[in-house]
Formats: sequence, structure tokens, C-alpha cells
Amino acid sequence: MEKNIKPTNGYLALFLSLVCLSASVYFFVQTGSEQEPMYALPGTLLMLLCFFIWKGLLIVQPNHSRVLSLFGKYVGSIKDNGMFFVNPFYTSLKLSLRVQNMATPTLKVNDKMGNPVEIAAVVVWQVQDTYKAAYEVADYNAFVRMQSESAVRALTMRFAYDSIEDQHADITLREGGDKIMDLLREELNDRLASAGIIVNEARISHLAYAQEIAGAMLQRQQASAIVAARFKIVEGAVGMVELALESLSKKDIVQLDEEKKAAMVSNLMVVLCGEKGAQPVLNTGSLYQ
Repeated sequence: MEKNIKPTNGYLALFLSLVCLSASVYFFVQTGSEQEPMYALPGTLLMLLCFFIWKGLLIVQPNHSRVLSLFGKYVGSIKDNGMFFVNPFYTSLKLSLRVQNMATPTLKVNDKMGNPVEIAAVVVWQVQDTYKAAYEVADYNAFVRMQSESAVRALTMRFAYDSIEDQHADITLREGGDKIMDLLREELNDRLASAGIIVNEARISHLAYAQEIAGAMLQRQQASAIVAARFKIVEGAVGMVELALESLSKKDIVQLDEEKKAAMVSNLMVVLCGEKGAQPVLNTGSLYQ
């Protein structure tokens, strides 16, 4: 469990060390000038005290921390910035509390439907618990890298690439948006909690079908888009033909039997659904010629 401590002010300890140094120099000068050995001992002791104080001085930069231990026992963590004095026998481990970015390599993973997908993510993280980061894992930076790759793989295998593959899917990798990012962040926070790491943001930076199926999937997407567009065109054309027949009937412009209606519907559907403009044909005879 992390324990924050408030060490002694370092500037006061530095001032005391300078006083000890001055006094030590004074005693050594007196020893040399008066040939009095009695001044050598206090001078030596003050000099040792001065070095002892300097050994206990440490500087903590902004957004950094120091994890202190004494002969293998955890003492506490310093998260305040400035100069401090601690027990010179403490072992100090420096940790950064700054927000850090990490980009995972592009991974090839099979999605929920078994299609190979290339995916990569950007993870924004920082150390929250210095005790866990220092002592629960061997190398917290390597731990973040490995667990990030594992989380991206696990997320990819849970969902399909898009709704074309899984039409009943509520969330897909390509269309999931913020929901996919929230799920990835939650997955990473669960995995990195044991190392005292918190993930502020996780975002997919690269997503594509693997090269071996990219061409086939592109053709499939294009075919689906064409079918969807044709469906809209036919649906609109049917509505226009229905409106035309209804208007002709209401205004009593022309009386059409079933055969004439069928011919008119056929002609209108060809004109409205055709990819090219229709070429008009003049009929100088009756409708049956």
C-alpha cells in the first residue's frame, strides 16, 4: 500500500551542513596554526556530519516521486516537489508521475468472425500508485507495453470488423466509436491496476483488413453499397409510378386498362431505374402499335 511521507525541509538541512563545513574548516585552520591536536577531532566529526547531511539531501522534480526503502523495507513515497532531507541510509527510487503516451505495434488479429484484421492503438497512461509500480512488477514500462498489446488483441476478438460481417452486432470495431474506446480503456485499467497504472485514454489508431483479404472485402463492401443504392432507387421509383397512376386516375386525364397500365409502369421503371438517360421514341399510331 502506498504511503505518502513529508520529509524534513532540505534547505534547512543544507544550511546546517554549510555551518558544519565552516566550523570544520575553522577547526582545521586552528589545528594547523596553533599545532593543537585537540581541534582535529571536532573538525573531523563536523566534516563527517556535513557529508552525512549531503548524503540525505534529495531533489524531487515536478511530477516526479521518490520511493524510499530502508534495508529492503518500504518506508514511503515523496510526491511533493522540492529539496528534502531524508535518512541517508534510505534507498531512493525515482519514478515519473507525468502523463505518457504509448503506441502499440500494428497487430494482426482475427476478429469475432475469424477475419484477419490489422489493428493498433494509442494509450495515454500515468503512474498512480508508486508502491505498486516500484515493487509489484519488475518493469512497469514493459508491463504496460505487454498488457496493452494483450488488451487490444482481446478486444479485437470480441467484435466483428463491421456490420457487413455481423449484421446483428450492436458494436463493431469500425463503427463502435467512443464505446469501443471506453471498453478498451476499461480493459486496460483492469489489467494495469496491479502495477499502480491508470489509463486516461485509449484510442484505436489503425484499423484495416489484413492484406490477404483486403481486396476481397473491398469488393464486398462495394457490392453491398451498390445493392443498398439500387434498393433506394427502386423504392423511390415505385413510389413515383404509384403517384403518377393515382394522379392520372383522379384528374381523369386518360383511361388506362390493365394492359396499358402495365406498359406504362414498365416504361416508367426503365426510365427511373436506368443508369443512362432514356432515349425518347415517337409513336404516331395508337398505344398498341
